Amino acid sequence: MADQEVSQGLCARPLPIGVFGLPFGYLLLPDLPAAAQVRADLLTGRLPAAWPAELRGHELALAEDFEAALVAFDGDGPIERFNRFVIDPGEVDADRLRTDLGDLGVLVDLIRFTLGLTDQAPEPPQAPDLRALVLAAHAAAASGIGQNAAAATLIQEAIDVVPAEHPVLAGVLYGALSQMQQPDGLLEPAAQALTQGIALLTGTDLDLACGEQHLALASIYHEQAGERLDLLNRAVHHYHCVLQTVTPTVAPELVATAHANLASAYLTMPMVEASDHLRLGVAIGSLRAALDVFTRERHPRQWASAQLNLANALVYAPSTHQGDNLVEAVELYEAVLQSRDRHSDPLGYARVLANQGNALAHLGMFDHAWGKLADARFIFEEFHEYDAVTSVRGVLDEIVRQRNVAAPAAEPGSPTQPEPEPVPAGVPDLRASTVEEASR
Repeated sequence: MADQEVSQGLCARPLPIGVFGLPFGYLLLPDLPAAAQVRADLLTGRLPAAWPAELRGHELALAEDFEAALVAFDGDGPIERFNRFVIDPGEVDADRLRTDLGDLGVLVDLIRFTLGLTDQAPEPPQAPDLRALVLAAHAAAASGIGQNAAAATLIQEAIDVVPAEHPVLAGVLYGALSQMQQPDGLLEPAAQALTQGIALLTGTDLDLACGEQHLALASIYHEQAGERLDLLNRAVHHYHCVLQTVTPTVAPELVATAHANLASAYLTMPMVEASDHLRLGVAIGSLRAALDVFTRERHPRQWASAQLNLANALVYAPSTHQGDNLVEAVELYEAVLQSRDRHSDPLGYARVLANQGNALAHLGMFDHAWGKLADARFIFEEFHEYDAVTSVRGVLDEIVRQRNVAAPAAEPGSPTQPEPEPVPAGVPDLRASTVEEASR
């Protein structure tokens, strides 16, 4: 459809809607000269540098001053009434509005469906810009009842009919397509969809949508990685892209998840060269940033995961304040133990015990370490986790060796023995089985 063609003399097409969130993202623009540049900006995913006076209501809606926006949309024309309807559906006669909008009347039913005012999405019209939006609504309905394959087909059809002048709408729909594919294990197609979506959204003002797609793509690579360093590096790249694209003010939980999973990826990478230990420093900083958002009360699973990974990183990170790091790690492990149920998650509980015992051994607190490690070993043996049993026995054997080395140093008759040296850093590394990931 030609760029300047109008529908019922109301709006230039294609409509620059469906990309930014409700209500602002679905407001119609009048076909006025003053709105031409704003429309061009919105079609490319950019917000206007300046709003003309004729679009004051749109500016107020973007700022979420909805009461003032309703006042600004005070006319009785179809566009003004539709824009009031998007902000407050109860304010406008929907039947009259649907008739007055002509072929744009389908948007009334689309808004009602999107807001949950009806369970029935409207029939997809023929106009490409409207058809893409309505097909996406049908895909959401299919996904909501678990029909992911049908939803993916509908989203792909929507992408195929998006007007060339509205590329960012396709970018957003690629993100939705990946969400339909992942539950069915279609990770490669999902990754391809996200790659296409990110390419279309990069450089726009849709920072949140772009960041969400970077996080989703990072999660796919992370899930597939195992010990493959190339996939872990791809995941790390996209986690960094999230942090460069989205600010904590805009989406604190999204940013915290990216920080937590970035740290998780770094902690699972092999430490081959001395410079690799720099990753531990980055991981520690990211985990502290994640814990600024994840709290035990509101995000118990993510909080426990970040706490445990931070403790692991502190134990093994080179530092001139290693003693302080170990003390903090012991406290972090204890907080995690207090939040975990030994009976419902015995192996998880045992792993935390083993790591805490290891940290206590590094501090030279052998009696406390022995109790934690023995308890962990008992649980591992009960569940036939023999690799973990071997690791824990290695730390216990090192404690015995250190005690035997220290014992002869005491003079006969001395009431106390010299403080034993902490267990050296060469004790078995327990991190590999205990790195946890925040929700991806």
